[in-house]
Amino acid sequence: MPQLYHYPFCPFSRRIRLALGEYGASFELIEEEPWAKRADFMILNPTGEIPVLVDNDGSIAAGIYAVSEYLDELYSAASDVTLLPGSLAERAEVRRLVDWFDHHFYVAVTGNLITEKVYKRFMAPEQGGGAPDMLRVRQSMGNIAGYMQHIDWLAAERSWLAGDNISSADLCAAAHLSCIDYLGDVPWQYHENAKDWYARIKSRPSFRPILADHIRGLNPSAHYTDLDF
Repeated sequence: MPQLYHYPFCPFSRRIRLALGEYGASFELIEEEPWAKRADFMILNPTGEIPVLVDNDGSIAAGIYAVSEYLDELYSAASDVTLLPGSLAERAEVRRLVDWFDHHFYVAVTGNLITEKVYKRFMAPEQGGGAPDMLRVRQSMGNIAGYMQHIDWLAAERSWLAGDNISSADLCAAAHLSCIDYLGDVPWQYHENAKDWYARIKSRPSFRPILADHIRGLNPSAHYTDLDF
């Protein structure tokens, strides 16, 4: 069975778990703390970044883009499921949105919030652990509004974020938003279209394991597991 090295509250790991769920693939989860930089894990991926997929034949795909493309090439040719659908232009839009979330949204919002509110709880002092930097938290909370406006517009204009079909763009967005939704930091009340889109995607079977994730000592927001909010 393929092994996925992941961390439950890493948005990149969550995207791959969602993709594997959409493909209907069986896999073994191996939890890897992204800040630990274990020597054995660094052999699999010298950057120390997750996720990493080790396939049955020993093939290794390391990092979010290598893993996502590996899975699409592996499963889309053998099934009716593809997470990079449509025309050349439509696939370009999927890639634009994936890049937007994984780079811009992560840097401005997700990365700071999960590091300060989650990761630091479990990191040793020499790894940077300790009390959250509330200035970084406030900055990220201030940044989220502009991003949510664009998500709201996309959800209003399209069936799914990138077009007529569910794609990696939806999984990527949902992976990031689910991490901060656990913390109660997504202002859904101001973005009804985005809220309706998220309710649809978190109702999919692939999302059930994500909703079962739990941070030791930190309970999720009241609506986190509520499929109808």
